[in-house]
Amino acid sequence: MQNYVIRNIQVVNEGRISLNDVLIKHGRIEKIAGNISTDLLTTEINGEGKYLFPGVIDDQVHFREPGLTHKGTIHTEAKAAVAGGVTSFMEMPNTIPNALTIELLENKYRIASQTSLANYSFFMGTSNDNAEEVLKINELKKDICGVKIFMGASTGNMLVDNFLTLDKVFRESEVLIATHCEDEKIIKANYQRLKNEKGELSPSDHPLVRDEEGCFESSLVAIQFAKKYNSRLHILHISTEKELQLFTNLIPLKDKRITAEACVHHLTFSSDDYKRLGYLIKCNPAIKAPHNREGIWKALLDDRIDVIATDHAPHLLSEKEPPYEHAHAGLPLVQHPLQLMLHHYKQGRISLEKIAEKMSHAVADCFEIAERGYIREGYFADLVIVDLNQPMTVSKENILYKCGWSPLEGMEMPGTITHTFVNGHLVYGNGNFDESVKGQRLKFNRQ
Repeated sequence: MQNYVIRNIQVVNEGRISLNDVLIKHGRIEKIAGNISTDLLTTEINGEGKYLFPGVIDDQVHFREPGLTHKGTIHTEAKAAVAGGVTSFMEMPNTIPNALTIELLENKYRIASQTSLANYSFFMGTSNDNAEEVLKINELKKDICGVKIFMGASTGNMLVDNFLTLDKVFRESEVLIATHCEDEKIIKANYQRLKNEKGELSPSDHPLVRDEEGCFESSLVAIQFAKKYNSRLHILHISTEKELQLFTNLIPLKDKRITAEACVHHLTFSSDDYKRLGYLIKCNPAIKAPHNREGIWKALLDDRIDVIATDHAPHLLSEKEPPYEHAHAGLPLVQHPLQLMLHHYKQGRISLEKIAEKMSHAVADCFEIAERGYIREGYFADLVIVDLNQPMTVSKENILYKCGWSPLEGMEMPGTITHTFVNGHLVYGNGNFDESVKGQRLKFNRQ
C-alpha cells in the first residue's frame, strides 16, 4: 500500500485546529507532528491553506441494495459518499427483501465487501414477529452497528407497533437500538382529516400529516422502554423542537444510554422551502416549521443532540412527482453533508471543530466504533482534505448519485473536498477515483 505525508495542513481534531504534517503508513496514521522526515517512496501532498478532517461517519443511509437498485446501489452511493468526505456508513434494513434475518443481513455485507469504496456496517431490521432472530445479533455485537426499529411505517413488513415485540427487544438487546419515531395512528388520523378537508394534498401539507405530536409521542414511548430496561437507545433524525425536552446534556456522551441524531436537511430546510422545492424535500419525518429547525440547531450546539447524519434516501425524479400519495419520501444527500455543514460554518452557525465532533468523533463514541472517527496516531487513516478557498456549485454534472439529482442543485458550497482517504488508501483525489481497494467492515468495541 502507498504511504503518504500531508504537509503543512490545518488539522481539525478533538476541539482544536493545529498546523502539522500527517504521515500515513500501512493504512494507519503513523505520526502527527511538524516537519516529519520521510523516505523517497512516500508520496507528499501539499496541504498548505487546506484543512484535514477525520472522515465523516454517516450513521443513517439507505443505499437501496438489494431490491431497489434502480434508485441506487451500494457501489454508486458509497462512491458518491467518499467524494463528499464520508468514509464510513451504516445502512438501513428497509431494502427488498427487508434485512430481517442474519442470512439476509450478511448478504448485504458480502455485497459491500465487493463493491463499497467506503467502510460499512448494516443494521438488523425488526418486524412485529422476528424478535428471536433480532436478538441473535447479541452474539455478533462487535460486528454489527445495531438494531433498527421503525416505529412508523416503512418498506415491506417493518412497522413495529406490537408492544410485546418492542418490550422483548428493548429488554434483551445487548446492542444499540436505533429508532425511527413517528406515531402511525396520529399520522393516519392527520392524513384522513386533511384529505376530508382539502381533497388533494400538497407538499406543504406533509408536516401537517407527520406533525410534531406524532414524533414526540413515538419518541416518548421509545424512551420509556429504554429507561425501563436501561437499553442503549439512539433516536434518529430529530425533526421537532418539542422532542428536545426528552434529551440531556448533563452527562458525557460516553456515559449516555439515550442519544439523538440530527440530519443535515432538518438543519438546512424548513417548511418555507416547500414552495420552492415541493416534493423534492418530502421526507419522513417531515421538514417542519422554522422554529423546529432553530430548536434543533440549539440542541446540536449544546449537546442534547449528539451526532449529524444524512438519512440519504435516493429516489428517481419520476418517483417524486405528485400526487401526494405517490411522491416518495426521502432525499439524496450523502455526497454533500460535510460541504453543507461548511456552508453553515461560513454562515457563523457552527465551528469547524464542532463539525468534526458531531460528524466523526461523536459518531465513533456513540456506536463504540473501533479505531476510527479521530485523527490519532495508530488509528485507521480515514481522512478528508478540504479547500475552503475553492467554492463549488452543486449541479447535475457533478452529482454522482445513481438517481442523478439533488435538492441542493444550484447551491454554491464554500469549499471543495480535494482528497478522501479510506484506510490509508487515496480513493478520491482531485476529482479522480482509485477503486482498486474497497472499504472494510466496521468493528465495535463492545463488551
